Amino acid sequence: MEKFVSIERVGQTFDTKMGKFVALRDIDLSIAQGEFVALIGHSGCGKSTLLNLIAGLTRPTTGVLLCDGREIAGPGPERAVVFQNHSLLPWLTCFENIYLAVERVFSDKEGKPKLRARTQAAIELVGLAHAAHKYPHEISGGMKQRVGIARALSMEPKVLLMDEPFGALDALTRAKLQDELMKICVKTKATVVMVTHDVDEAVLLSDKIVMMTNGPAATIGEILHVDLPRPRERLTMAHDPAYINYRAAVIEFLYQKQAHVEKEAA
Repeated sequence: MEKFVSIERVGQTFDTKMGKFVALRDIDLSIAQGEFVALIGHSGCGKSTLLNLIAGLTRPTTGVLLCDGREIAGPGPERAVVFQNHSLLPWLTCFENIYLAVERVFSDKEGKPKLRARTQAAIELVGLAHAAHKYPHEISGGMKQRVGIARALSMEPKVLLMDEPFGALDALTRAKLQDELMKICVKTKATVVMVTHDVDEAVLLSDKIVMMTNGPAATIGEILHVDLPRPRERLTMAHDPAYINYRAAVIEFLYQKQAHVEKEAA
């Protein structure tokens, strides 16, 4: 697969009241077009910091990030972000929340009928056509996250960035949205980078799991390539020996290899 996002020798240092804080160091990572990459590690390992760098929300202290051959110098419509908090505007309907993003990206070259068609297609993609004219307070948390995902996809981004998008949901809703996300990725062939704390989520969804060392001065500890056939069915995977081995490898990294680092640093 051809390299699409390139992170080269990236480091991130923040100025704090206590002095310089090194969040990330020596990050080298290549992401192919259409690849699903999970970032996993203990709290404080810089997963969200790395995601924000790819989004262009912050600039690296050292190194460079490229998307489709161009330097990432700031936010852009080719990189859409879905946060754990859905961030919907409460005075707009689900349809209107999505339309706002579509209008921002495409209004210079498309008329209102086309913009509305794009919005409708996005809301149908996540299975929420029946709730298009409801307000955020009238729908469940899982439905709100679907609207957030639809809003991001409506911009036709080259890269979809997700920061623990299902972290605040109950287990059953989370599982349903994971399954929906797998279907959406097949339809859209999106390149996805997701921050997660959930080992099963990482193995089920990903083509590649990037395991981060503990912070401060976190870096990539190991990269696990997940060679499981798609489409992936949750119940089948749960009994698949390869799935079980991938899961064990991630758990070993998080709770044995990085546990030793924590003890040494204590």
